[in-house]
Amino acid sequence: MKPGDLFNCLEVDNKESDEISKTQALELWQEKVSGCRRCALWESCSRVVFGEGNPEAQLMLVGEAPGREEDKLGRPFVGRAGKLLDSILEMAGFSRPEVYIANVVKCRPPNNRNPLPEEIKACLPYLQGQINIIGPKIVVCLGAMASKTLIYPKAQISKIRGKWVNQESFRIMPTFHPAYLLRDPQKKKLVQQDFQEVEREYKAVTE
Repeated sequence: MKPGDLFNCLEVDNKESDEISKTQALELWQEKVSGCRRCALWESCSRVVFGEGNPEAQLMLVGEAPGREEDKLGRPFVGRAGKLLDSILEMAGFSRPEVYIANVVKCRPPNNRNPLPEEIKACLPYLQGQINIIGPKIVVCLGAMASKTLIYPKAQISKIRGKWVNQESFRIMPTFHPAYLLRDPQKKKLVQQDFQEVEREYKAVTE
């Protein structure tokens, strides 16, 4: 989705788009996402989990889909995996309020199953819109699904994690999902290494 397409979706013309802030654009985009009926997930979820964080963030984190706690509270990464993510961010010198966190899919799949391809396809424009509005320099893909969605459909997270992928306006760092680390704590060191690399790149692009 290109910026012009985004503002058409928001019913904002080009002149008004020069005056609208990123905060306002995200609020308008969230209103649109909250009324989505593009797939069946809206029928079973409690809340649409849009995302949260700094609209001016240079670092954006993208996960898979909301879990039970996220569905309950309407916020991304607030369960056990979210607490682990907070600690990983802190170790790398980041605070949660200074980054932006979102998921590929905005509604919780039943029983925490993996999102179906048609659900990902239906929701992807909303994530693309968030990326266009925020304009991060770095995007961290948390887990296999986010990596397959934003990098390459056949990407294998075990092979590509820790390796930079260049996009037109930002760089992607794929790494393991925090929920996976809860099942395999030995992989935490690898993710910490990935975030150390993110920290170095972040300093390079923001200083």
